[in-house]
Amino acid sequence: MSFVIPPAPSAAVPVLGGGQFPVHRIYCVGRNYAEHAREMGESDREPPFFFMKPADAVVPVGEEQTGEIAYPSLTQNLHHEVELVVAIGLGGRDIAAADAAAHVYGHAVGLDMTRRDLQAQMKKAGRPWSIAKGFDQSAPIGPIVPRAATAGAMTAGAITLAVNEVPRQRGDLRELIWGVAETIAHLSRAWTLQPGDLIFTGTPAGVGAVVRGDLLHARIEGLPDLRVRVR
Repeated sequence: MSFVIPPAPSAAVPVLGGGQFPVHRIYCVGRNYAEHAREMGESDREPPFFFMKPADAVVPVGEEQTGEIAYPSLTQNLHHEVELVVAIGLGGRDIAAADAAAHVYGHAVGLDMTRRDLQAQMKKAGRPWSIAKGFDQSAPIGPIVPRAATAGAMTAGAITLAVNEVPRQRGDLRELIWGVAETIAHLSRAWTLQPGDLIFTGTPAGVGAVVRGDLLHARIEGLPDLRVRVR
């Protein structure tokens, strides 16, 4: 095949134990913890809705490493959101919740970085959130742990985030309004899931602003920690 311009390299995330997970698409679930929904002024239970980030928004961070992201342009209110990330290994559409586990390759800790001021402006105007969610380096992610190596289906466990080691966010995966299996079932009705897709499953309460120089330390019980500095 002859390309008229050099093709961009595909984004990839390290897999714990070796190898790279190629990223196809990034799907994100909005307001999937009741307390976070309430802190954003929304109902604490509604049908799941989704938004997307480009694949090259990924910032892969290896185990025991500290990643870096640039403070983005056009914002004065950059927020952190720690999330469980589900990596899809087997594609499909109209997947039943009971069958969803077979489509999961593994799990990781991720950050859905958000230009909150721009999001508020877009919401007020009834416009899409893309500029608030899909910017460069908006999706840091730690190593993916294969499903066979985790203690179960990641349906429970503490999820926390600290900024400069001061606690900000704390929750438990059992508090997800829509669990991983239900999320995959809903998502696969709207899009045909493909191997390489990542699903950011939502964030607990306690989101807040970060500034240049801050160190974000995200943790989910059973997965490698994710450390990212804002420069």
